[in-house]
Amino acid sequence: MIKIIHPRPSPIAATLYTLRDMNVDVIIMHGPTGCCFRTARLLEGDGVRVVTTGMSENDFILGAGEKLVETLTEAYDEFEPKLMGIAGTCASMIIGEDLKEAIATADLPCTVAVEAGVIDREESDRQIEMLEKATEVEKTRGMAQGKYIKPNFGDSKEAVAKTVVKFLKDGKKVAFVLNVKKETSYLFADIINFDYKKINPENKPVFVANLDENIGLPRIRQHAMNIKNQLDIEPDFITGGLDEYPITADAAAEYLKDDDLDLIVVFGVPHAFPIEEFDVESVAVTDGPRLVEPLRNLGYTHVVAELDAHSKTLGTDEIVFSDFGGMIRAAIGWLDE
Repeated sequence: MIKIIHPRPSPIAATLYTLRDMNVDVIIMHGPTGCCFRTARLLEGDGVRVVTTGMSENDFILGAGEKLVETLTEAYDEFEPKLMGIAGTCASMIIGEDLKEAIATADLPCTVAVEAGVIDREESDRQIEMLEKATEVEKTRGMAQGKYIKPNFGDSKEAVAKTVVKFLKDGKKVAFVLNVKKETSYLFADIINFDYKKINPENKPVFVANLDENIGLPRIRQHAMNIKNQLDIEPDFITGGLDEYPITADAAAEYLKDDDLDLIVVFGVPHAFPIEEFDVESVAVTDGPRLVEPLRNLGYTHVVAELDAHSKTLGTDEIVFSDFGGMIRAAIGWLDE
């Protein structure tokens, strides 16, 4: 087993986001009040009510099934949800709390997402496959490679943006690859939301994106539809859905492999893209400062970091400003100076 000593995303947070993407109205975290506090608070901005059973030290020994039943009942009385979800935490799962028994005891007139049947088996299997593939990408190419990675904020956004604009102005062939996770697409899509005709009307960049609105949980499909409707440029090729980033990067590479490209710009989850297979100048745009070093090791020429992508995009259904996208548009304006 690989030992990773720097902080990594929490599977509890992943559970919260997945329940959110199923459009649950209320999530109950069965654990201490402080567990995954920041994520829980952020999800309130997405219209999801998040409450906790508030497990104490005694509960770690004696169990807290009654607290879960009480919290289920209180949450239903307070919010009258149609769909609720329960997220187990380290504390409740280590002691083996029976979530289904608590649901049966509460006997609420609504659906609770830990029950079978909320999503069909085919979609469940696909979700599991994507999680496994995402884990493999992180272990082999990302933050889970086993050594401490110091946070790094990458190259100058201004300098890299000027490089991108110069390539387009000089008639070089440029490809933009949107390979992104779920709602963070609202920020990364801003990078391509510029008018290339103001740079060089004869040099349209190639644009591929994982924006298939027919794949994923309900909220994920809606994100893809929203983004496509708001983009100023239509994708030349759709690589898959917004939760398929571990495999859509390979689809993008396959599509681009026969193009005589001069520059590739990959944004969102750029470490999933096999940049080492392309002998071109390249730009990676990530939201993880701990990914800057791994991206450089993979072979990207330039790496820039967008900060707080999740917090900037929770609760929105519109493209939001990205620093790098803004810098590209500023660089276009400087062409006339």
